[in-house]
Amino acid sequence: MEWWRWLHWGLVVVVMIQECGRVEGGDVTYDGRSLIIDGQRKILFSGSIHYPRSTPEMWPSLIGKAKEGGLDVIQTYVFWNLHEPQPGQYEFSGSNDLVRFIKEIKAQGLYACLRIGPFIESEWTYGGFPFWLHDIPGIVFRSDNEPFKFYMQNFTTKIVKLIKSEGLYASQGGPIILSQIENEYQNIEAAFHEKGPSYVRWAAKMAVELQTGVPWVMCKQSDAPDPVINTCNGMRCGETFGGPNSPNKPSLWTENWTSFYQVYGGEPYIRSAEDIAFHVALFIARNGSYVNYYMYHGGTNFGRTSSSYVITSYYDQAPLDEYGLIRQPKWGHLKELHAAIKFCSATLLQGVRTNFSLGQHQEAYMFQEETGGCVAILINNDGQEVTVQFQNTSVELLPKSISILADCENVIFNTAKVNTEHNSRIVEATQMFDSTDSWEEFKDDIPNIEDTSLKSKTFLEQMNTTKDKSDYLWHSLRFEHNLSCSKPVLHIESAGHVAHAFLNNIYTGAAHGSHNAKGFTMDIPIMLNDGMNNISILSALVGLPDSGPFLESKFAGLTKVEIQCIEKESYNFTNYEWGYQVGLLGEKLQIYREENLGAVVWSKNGISMNGTLTWYKIFFDSPTGDDPVTLNLSTMGKGEAWVNGRSIGRYWVSFFDSKGNPSQTMYHVPRSFLNASGNLLVLLEEAGGNPLQISLNTVREQVAYYHLPR
Repeated sequence: MEWWRWLHWGLVVVVMIQECGRVEGGDVTYDGRSLIIDGQRKILFSGSIHYPRSTPEMWPSLIGKAKEGGLDVIQTYVFWNLHEPQPGQYEFSGSNDLVRFIKEIKAQGLYACLRIGPFIESEWTYGGFPFWLHDIPGIVFRSDNEPFKFYMQNFTTKIVKLIKSEGLYASQGGPIILSQIENEYQNIEAAFHEKGPSYVRWAAKMAVELQTGVPWVMCKQSDAPDPVINTCNGMRCGETFGGPNSPNKPSLWTENWTSFYQVYGGEPYIRSAEDIAFHVALFIARNGSYVNYYMYHGGTNFGRTSSSYVITSYYDQAPLDEYGLIRQPKWGHLKELHAAIKFCSATLLQGVRTNFSLGQHQEAYMFQEETGGCVAILINNDGQEVTVQFQNTSVELLPKSISILADCENVIFNTAKVNTEHNSRIVEATQMFDSTDSWEEFKDDIPNIEDTSLKSKTFLEQMNTTKDKSDYLWHSLRFEHNLSCSKPVLHIESAGHVAHAFLNNIYTGAAHGSHNAKGFTMDIPIMLNDGMNNISILSALVGLPDSGPFLESKFAGLTKVEIQCIEKESYNFTNYEWGYQVGLLGEKLQIYREENLGAVVWSKNGISMNGTLTWYKIFFDSPTGDDPVTLNLSTMGKGEAWVNGRSIGRYWVSFFDSKGNPSQTMYHVPRSFLNASGNLLVLLEEAGGNPLQISLNTVREQVAYYHLPR
């Protein structure tokens, strides 16, 4: 039988299963081969979709497209800082409605994997920890530390009880078949010395004792205690995973990175469909039985949720892009791979596996059942096409590819042969915001030291001062200039991300760091007044750190300020009295909400070009239709955008990559944020943006087609 007929039949079988089958919970166990659900071994394909990186209105479509793509499981983190913004105060509404999300997964007949953490990293601000945790006396995050363990156990227990109360674990008839405790802890375990391994043991014991009725996993944790399963994260787990730490545990891959997160100043990482498929097939060949794509849909880091320097768009190169549109050929090629493997799954799970060489860079894995079933997976690690002898037959292997032979004779799938055409996104402008009469602006206040109530003669650490209530912290001082100082230069050193400097309320300049730098310096020539001068410096963070040991001790903010003179004289203000103000006036008054617009006086007499710390507002109507909506902010600088009072995220268009391009210009506006008419758009521009050339757009996918050989 021709290989494409085998594949076609596999696709039909999968579709029949999806259309007719319903996922119902039951007994979930495991052994050294796979998870076992209601007594049946399973090869499972999973995809990460994070509920707060989309909207409830998007969830049914995202999950439906994942199912159509051949997935069995939806995997998500649980976001502690969203659910417990203050100790003991819980939030599970709107996009934070975890239960609704899990119920939608169940309604569409899929399983779920719940990664409680509660540390998640995930390029999410503070790794998912609520910032109030920082202020618990004596706390050391992610260590055998009593204060931390108390709050971690409280939250984990809260989530498990919530899920149990809704009957969502498989043991209760729900869809959740796996839970995760902690996240990639082995990366930092050694930093805690003896308190690292003891913390791992405690976390595993604490989780297991919650009695969810389903297995727990720890990713990147080779010392995961029984019965917790250690799993792999990465792009090539078929090559890099050392395997389960017990012969009684299955080989699971919890993060197969379909792309990579992007930072401001960075370029998108493009991982091909062929490369992903190759490493999935390799993992299955080497006894893998569960593969999760991280991300299957990345989505949007709304508001201030992204971690340090991470852009607002998240994993846009995933099989489902930021807007939930199918990205081809990645989605279609993986769908065919899933169908081929599922068509062979009974033999893959039950057959006796053997491995042997076919050449210098070629090998075969065979799975044979006593009843005669046979599956072969042939691997070519060479960059050249080769012909090998297998089962007395010549088989052509494409360069760097894996072939799946359903009956050990006919190739039903090859990872390098893509039958899905590339598609593209079509962006159409529906409205230009080029009317000066439609815009209004408000220039935020620049505080001097007498305007501030918080004073200190040493620099205050920024995160501890702002408590993550704002990206911004003002530093203000007044000093008397009485030295002969030729060509003075304002010198600033910062462990923050951005600094804007004002001298006597006049903007003098800005500087910023990067994702790979610990800090930055700024040197700006200035003109001093004789006598008294005011310096105001706005230090900004673009997200909090999300990883590393001793996260609670991380430092951010200004570290040195001085005025340098060519005479080698200087004013050193590092230990001078500074006044501090958290945030901007417009933030405090929430002037991005329509009900608060009257809290300030907006100018209607034209708008400033290249303004600093300027708020802009305009009203607009929604585009017709159902296509996703996006703002093209390519002429703005750096700031944040709100639509109808809801933040669509930070923008930083003025931070160019190595090719001279912005890392992100298009910003997703979910349809559920919009009214038919009278929508309020508010932009906070730090320095240099031009709102007269931005536009509202719709996005759609150009359809790609399958081409099966005839």
